[in-house]
Amino acid sequence: MEIVLPDGSKKELPAGATVADVAAAIGAGLAKAALGGIVNDRPVDLTAPVADGDAVAIVTAKSPEALELLRHSTAHVMAAALTDLFGDVEFGVGPAIENGFYYDVKLPDGKALSPDDFAAIEARMAEIIAADEPFARTEVTRDEALALFAGQPLKRELIEELPEGETITTYAIGSFTDLCRGPHLPSTGKIPAFKLTKLAGAYWKGDSDREMLTRLYGTAFFSKKELEEHLHNLEEAEKRDHRKLGRELGIYMMDPMAGVGLPMYLPKGARVIRTLQEWLRRDLYERGYEEVITPHIYNADVWKTSGHYGFYHDNMYFFEINEGSDEEPRLSEYGVKPMNCPGHVMLYKNELHSYRDLPLRYFEFGTVYRHEMSGVVHGLLRARGFTQDDAHVFCTKDQVVEEVVAILDLVDHIMGTFGFSYEAEISTRPEKSIGTDEMWEHATNSLMEACARHDLAYEINEGDGAFYGPKIDIKVKDAIGRTWQCSTVQIDFNMPLRFGLTYRTEDNTEETPWMLHRAIFGSIERFLGILIEHYAGALPLWLAPVQVVVLPIADRHKEAAAAFAGEIKGAGGRVEIYDQNEPMRVKIAKAQAQKVPYMIIMGDAEVEEGVVSVRERSEGDLGKWDREKFLAVIREAAL
Repeated sequence: MEIVLPDGSKKELPAGATVADVAAAIGAGLAKAALGGIVNDRPVDLTAPVADGDAVAIVTAKSPEALELLRHSTAHVMAAALTDLFGDVEFGVGPAIENGFYYDVKLPDGKALSPDDFAAIEARMAEIIAADEPFARTEVTRDEALALFAGQPLKRELIEELPEGETITTYAIGSFTDLCRGPHLPSTGKIPAFKLTKLAGAYWKGDSDREMLTRLYGTAFFSKKELEEHLHNLEEAEKRDHRKLGRELGIYMMDPMAGVGLPMYLPKGARVIRTLQEWLRRDLYERGYEEVITPHIYNADVWKTSGHYGFYHDNMYFFEINEGSDEEPRLSEYGVKPMNCPGHVMLYKNELHSYRDLPLRYFEFGTVYRHEMSGVVHGLLRARGFTQDDAHVFCTKDQVVEEVVAILDLVDHIMGTFGFSYEAEISTRPEKSIGTDEMWEHATNSLMEACARHDLAYEINEGDGAFYGPKIDIKVKDAIGRTWQCSTVQIDFNMPLRFGLTYRTEDNTEETPWMLHRAIFGSIERFLGILIEHYAGALPLWLAPVQVVVLPIADRHKEAAAAFAGEIKGAGGRVEIYDQNEPMRVKIAKAQAQKVPYMIIMGDAEVEEGVVSVRERSEGDLGKWDREKFLAVIREAAL
């Protein structure tokens, strides 16, 4: 028989050959490095048979699919170790995830796992790996599977949910057998480096009405160096956690009395938010945007017209208002807005427009509210109430490319200011969508052309566009290599049609405008959380809530300190005076802990010479500066 290799070449093999045989036929080096295969785009084990005409690729440690294969296999080793150590453990699911793997488990006799157990679990995992046990795949019938997992109620539930006729497989390493579709590494000895990382609670199948299981997380890499780098980044991420730094720096707070996922900004946080908004606002005015303000609530008819009432109802907050009288009540349903777009659409419809008015660009810092499950709310990164730097561009079909290019220019300016590198992803037409083939083709090609004009490389995310149009998502990389999805540009065929938007063409006919949704920060709350973690709380000078603290050495220097603080304010700076009766080292430590960019020390010499002693938060003592030199630095940082 013949199989087809990734380069298009063909190779002859005897009937009954496996993926491992394909690797061996290509070369001894590849056979040694082989971990699995891809047959006709489907991941398989090395032991999987191949058939005449199959397209076959060999997976090695360098392949994109290799980490998932490694981590899924390591999850099984962890499950085997738990069984050896704790006996009749009940298992849920144990998938590979972006940065590692987990397994949802329930220990017998009400036992609870703790981080203190990690060393023993890791030691037993190391023994299983050293034994180089093969991952043995077996196909079983439904009845055989139910009998095999008689003591595993969660596994039995999964078995019973499998479609009739689906192949059911198990994988065994030593005495441990697990229900799994695979694939896996050839043997446990192929796992070079792993680490257990944390514990969490997880409802079975994510259903809060089901039992809570223990989710044990770990990670695995193909080298100890990669593992050490990952663990270092995890430590860095913990230090940079915006929830911890946000509290310590006085940025924001959460109060259970207010409700889950509703951040409340303290004065410093409010100052940062307003600075971000004002910076972007000024830029948008220069780029031809017009600011609008829309209500936080609308009559339910708006949401029915927009489609949110039917498609997004469970994620919204609805309530009733009596618009009649006590004697003759007339209840009307209202909804708190989860998006700003319907308001902008209604503003467009308020006037008649011609092609000469387009493009029309509305922007708003609009606060929206979405019903997120409490289990997924995460500080500023995922909240129920947040503000979008939302804009909607109404344009003609032929203006789409230029408008998207302009939006990408804005993205480049914003992300470049913060030192973010970024990647783009274009999501194409999903299975369920509205609009004609011609509209989708033109819209998708417009996004691709805009990226090409902007010299922006992109990946295609096939079939993941919104039902109303394709989109570009911008994913930024932070200081420790994590990726965050921030900016988005979306083309919308749906809402202009639903609200009956039109414009008068040059030929004096009525056409429906094209509508672009765009956000640069996305959620301002989320972007601030990303910035706090990116900078480890040390925000750049122009954005820092307090840019300078003035530190008088003694009481006799307070007057001079206050006078210079006034000059800093006059230069547009944000300044505080630490004039408490404390040692200088304590004042400096306090300013360092608050990540204040500059400290000005005021003593006898500074007063007499008319200079200031300057300390910078990362560089330390910068020596004595002329006052005007320092004020020039502050003026340059002012908006």
